Amino acid sequence: MSGGFISRGFFGKRRPPEGMEGRLPPGQYYESGFPVLTVGPTEKIETDAWTLRVDGLVEHAVEWNWNSFQALPRTTYEGDIHCVTKWSKLGTNFSGVSVDELLKLAQPQPEAKYVLATSFGGYTTNVPLADLVDGKAWVADTHEGQPLPREHGGPARLLVPHLYFWKSAKWVTKLTLLAEDEWGFWERNGYHHRGDPWKEQRYTGD
Repeated sequence: MSGGFISRGFFGKRRPPEGMEGRLPPGQYYESGFPVLTVGPTEKIETDAWTLRVDGLVEHAVEWNWNSFQALPRTTYEGDIHCVTKWSKLGTNFSGVSVDELLKLAQPQPEAKYVLATSFGGYTTNVPLADLVDGKAWVADTHEGQPLPREHGGPARLLVPHLYFWKSAKWVTKLTLLAEDEWGFWERNGYHHRGDPWKEQRYTGD
């Protein structure tokens, strides 16, 4: 997420629309809005200063500016997102560039198993490489047909919708491929190293 720490006692009681009940992971509640949770101040990055780099264990370190990123093939995710603070937003959509497309250009080396995502402002989060490939993740710059708002990570954020949303780093600027797992900000501060909502992997030890 980039997001604030909320205790285990935080929960809501809103019910999802009829027919969507099975889409809520254990312990989650339905949220019709899009809450804002951020570590530190909301970043303000103009598109002419924005860059995205893929480096580390790759054959070719690649960097895009806003214009070259916009020229890449685009796809849309339609589905649900789940926050570790127990809200779930159902039936939403984001558009952007799939991580598969970025890695196709960078060409990961065989020993690459993990990714450390870094944001403008220094926030980091770790994700297994397997959770970012095969159509599972994007660098998204639109939400529901509109440019991604600053408070939700605009101009572009990582989107890993099958994991808790703190893994979807706001204001992403770099994806570094690694052989060993390197925990990010929230992982060093008590959150789970992977964060699968369906397994309730909220905190270290879950």
